[in-house]
Amino acid sequence: MPWMTSRAFVSLTLAALAFPAVGAPAKKSLPPEALAGAVVWQDPGNIASRDLYYGPGGQKHQPRGPFTFEKEDLDGSNPKFVVRDRDGVKWKVKLGTEARPETVASRLVWAVGYFTDEDYFLPDLKVQEMPAHLHRGQALVAADGSMHDVRLKRYLKGQEKLGAWSWRSPIGDARGLNGLRVMMALIDNWDLKDENNSTYQFEGEHPIYVVSDLGASFGTTGNDGPTGKGNLKAYAHAKFITRVTPEYVNFKTPSLPALIHVFDPPAYFRRVRLESIGRHIPLDDARWVGRLLARLSPGQIESAFRAAGYGPEDVSAFAGVVETRIAALNKL
Repeated sequence: MPWMTSRAFVSLTLAALAFPAVGAPAKKSLPPEALAGAVVWQDPGNIASRDLYYGPGGQKHQPRGPFTFEKEDLDGSNPKFVVRDRDGVKWKVKLGTEARPETVASRLVWAVGYFTDEDYFLPDLKVQEMPAHLHRGQALVAADGSMHDVRLKRYLKGQEKLGAWSWRSPIGDARGLNGLRVMMALIDNWDLKDENNSTYQFEGEHPIYVVSDLGASFGTTGNDGPTGKGNLKAYAHAKFITRVTPEYVNFKTPSLPALIHVFDPPAYFRRVRLESIGRHIPLDDARWVGRLLARLSPGQIESAFRAAGYGPEDVSAFAGVVETRIAALNKL
């Protein structure tokens, strides 16, 4: 860093470690005893038969209007609010740059046996009884309540959210967890804060681990702002695998944040600590995920991108990058 002396950098480092970040407190991860029996992966069965256009919710669960506004959701960095459809089903609407990539990511992650939210993309949405003023995203909503390019996440009946989980939690299924780390690298999901993870449970069933925010995907390998999400050029040129040894493999995602973020030391060094999620993954576990992904056809992968409203050229190009990465895993 020619523009910063080593003494100044050390000072920033110490400041980041000594003082907490200003803003909303991070959600605390659940203690291990609260996660007894929790499941991170389940056998997906016949992967080649999975419908990646409609995803885990299938055609039956897709949203059906009209929609009525319920409340605004101020969590996270993207504008969101809750609506109800004509059948009384609750949906969380997300606006902005994450709507498309999150829709695709949920389908690819689910395809190989991981748990995801039921996400759907709508190119056009009109919501009744929208408030005159929103805290966020006002410019994206017309006066009549119409908006474009949104993601809807279904609230599932009987599902209870227990809390967050940490990538460093002692999860019993080590291979399943390592495979999820590989999937995050495959889709270039760099926003792997623990508060983006959720543990859900249905009555009488084991809790499940879910990466509940997959929006920062298919772009850059680190936090580069809006261009780091759903950006074909960035995704196509991003490095995937950085090192292979006889025992483990390193992935580029999540990478170090851009140096400009060093001026916010607490946030910068929180991002630095995420880098380990993509490092030192056992080679056999990465190969295992590669074999699962290899069961997907090119048409299935393209369907995931079509479901997110991408045009034909982008569908083909994005899917081609995914296929190239799958091939790289199967060459390890």
